[in-house]
Amino acid sequence: MKMTVDFEECLKDSPRFRAALEEVEGDVAELELKLDKLVKLCIAMIDTGKAFCVANKQFMNGIRDLAQYSSNDAVVETSLTKFSDSLQEMINFHTILFDQTQRSIKAQLQNFVKEDLRKFKDAKKQFEKVSEEKENALVKNAQVQRNKQHEVEEATNILTATRKCFRHIALDYVLQINVLQSKRRSEILKSMLSFMYAHLAFFHQGYDLFSELGPYMKDLGAQLDRLVVDAAKEKREMEQKHSTIQQKDFSNDDSKLEYNVDAANGIVMEGYLFKRASNAFKTWNRKKPDHIRRWFSIQNNQLVYQKKFKDNPTVVVEDLRLCTVKHCEDIERRFCFEVVSPTKSCMLQADSEKLRQAWIKAVQTSIATAYREKGDESEKLDKKSSPSTGSLDSGNESKDKLLKGESALQRVQCIPGNASCCDCGLADPRWASINLGITLCIECSGIHRSLGVHFSKVRSLTLDTWEPELLKLMCELGNDVINRVYEANLEKMGIKKPHPGQRQEKEAYIRAKYVERKFVDKYSMSSSPPEQEKKIVSKSCEEKRLSISKLGPSEQIRASPQSSEAERQDSSVFLDSKHFNPGLQLYRASYEKNLPKMAEALAHGADVNWSNSEENKATPLIQAVLGGSLVTCEFLLQNGANVNQRDVQGRGPLHHATVLGHTGQVCLFLKRGANQHATDEEGKDPLSIAVEAANADIVTLLRLARMNEEMRESEGLYGQPGDETYQDIFRDFSQMASNNPEKLNRFQQDSQKF
Repeated sequence: MKMTVDFEECLKDSPRFRAALEEVEGDVAELELKLDKLVKLCIAMIDTGKAFCVANKQFMNGIRDLAQYSSNDAVVETSLTKFSDSLQEMINFHTILFDQTQRSIKAQLQNFVKEDLRKFKDAKKQFEKVSEEKENALVKNAQVQRNKQHEVEEATNILTATRKCFRHIALDYVLQINVLQSKRRSEILKSMLSFMYAHLAFFHQGYDLFSELGPYMKDLGAQLDRLVVDAAKEKREMEQKHSTIQQKDFSNDDSKLEYNVDAANGIVMEGYLFKRASNAFKTWNRKKPDHIRRWFSIQNNQLVYQKKFKDNPTVVVEDLRLCTVKHCEDIERRFCFEVVSPTKSCMLQADSEKLRQAWIKAVQTSIATAYREKGDESEKLDKKSSPSTGSLDSGNESKDKLLKGESALQRVQCIPGNASCCDCGLADPRWASINLGITLCIECSGIHRSLGVHFSKVRSLTLDTWEPELLKLMCELGNDVINRVYEANLEKMGIKKPHPGQRQEKEAYIRAKYVERKFVDKYSMSSSPPEQEKKIVSKSCEEKRLSISKLGPSEQIRASPQSSEAERQDSSVFLDSKHFNPGLQLYRASYEKNLPKMAEALAHGADVNWSNSEENKATPLIQAVLGGSLVTCEFLLQNGANVNQRDVQGRGPLHHATVLGHTGQVCLFLKRGANQHATDEEGKDPLSIAVEAANADIVTLLRLARMNEEMRESEGLYGQPGDETYQDIFRDFSQMASNNPEKLNRFQQDSQKF
């Protein structure tokens, strides 16, 4: 409830004025209690939220530990890593939410209580004091006797001065009350609105994050369904095998008596044997038989044993050709035999007579085989090693192929500087800013998201699908290229880059680097080139454009390559000069397909939609079309270029791409919402130009785009975004334009036939 006190009533000091003051003072006291309670609750919520983030982070670390433990299962490891990365980003979003809550609720309301309410209380104290003085002056004035003129005058003067002071203080008090009543609404609503906007940003970030993760989760769900079916099938097979094995007779150990001298793994025979101690007492350990029972094997002409599978084998006999084997019937234990070498002997015990005979036969056969092979052993080992070497070579070849670009992460991280985060240097970044062309760690990517898409467009290198032109864009730039521009004055200014984990320092640094551009060398470019030289270049380029525009579409297509080359040579004189203004540098670099110089121009404040008034008001995007680079067009569009901005002839990027027969660019512009119905000053739209030029690919694309547009309009407000066939065809054209552009140049061969 808003309560105001009238200034006129204040001067009268009427009972209504006093009653209004009492009501306002009671309301302010209650307001202070409510605000103090709200601030305390906010502090408790923030502390609880921070504790939640800490516990959640520990839980994420547990998921990562489980992922590392599951390194032998690629599906589990990849899934857990993806999920932990996404949930870690949600923790970062929670942290941002709590920080903004602290700034909006706690800081603002505390400041209101400490500043505005304190001023109100001070004004109230002064008012109460002067009010009491006024009452005393009135009483004293009333008590003075009529015949005491001196006292009458003194009391009158005191009363007059007190009333004057009372009026000033009372008016100030009323002013403070009215200001407080007005400001309380704005402060409370302002803090709550800021708090709600923080929640809005938090849920938007979470929605975007899990929208990106959605397709992967859907595929994983389908894969899990298949795994459940396969697991049920395997269970039935194992149960059947189990029942089959149970029906077999295990009364004898014939299956364990087999030995094979020519075994592929080189193990002639293996199994458990008891071994007598080789010390002076020659005893068997009866209390702990596992201490003397070992897993023996005959392999590589040696007799070895091991207690556990991971233990390194202990060699009993280094060369079987130097030993012999015999039965031992003169000791108290059964089923014993002895392997004797020139230096030592080893007493062994089998579990049965058949097993003893099998082991003795295996040792004797191995001795005979070792004698026959003699010196041919090394040659045999060489032959065995050659296939292994071949498999290693083939493995290296597959690894090389993988490193050449089988995944977006590997391909992008091969660029110099991209193996660590562009802003903090953390190794193995998994995120990227596609309009800047840099790689980022997950924490820096969250800060980049908070800047807004007009500064940085963040995409995952592992969770998102990457179009070929975006990958090429990332490979044209990279962390080293961008940091040379955006951190040119970093050392001169004495500023150090933040380290991983310093979130507040990162936020300030990234905002200063990309939003305020504090570290860009502002003196690396001057305003403009000499007017005379600029006019020469502009005139030359304009004459060539006019000569092309006067030709028919098919002649324009044939003439454009030579014209583009000549124009490139005319303008190359100034491309290396640092005397351009940023807009003109972006304009020239777009034609020359020089992405690093384009990024430099944007860093210096170039307008991505800058138009050259001396060259038909052409834009950098039109220049990129004339230069014939799909990646350059993609870079400009990612940085906010207007796909429908036209020159003085009424031709936009789509018109120029159609005239020049650049199918990939036409496909790109249509996907980005280019107006295919726009006509130039001759009244021609892109479709009529393509039909006249007999370019079948572009005609197909434009007609499909129109059909898809009509389908969307016919389905009304809640229609689908487009036909699936249309989307598939455009995707195929995009892939071909990026990977095999020569396949889209059929029109040049067709035009030569005529």
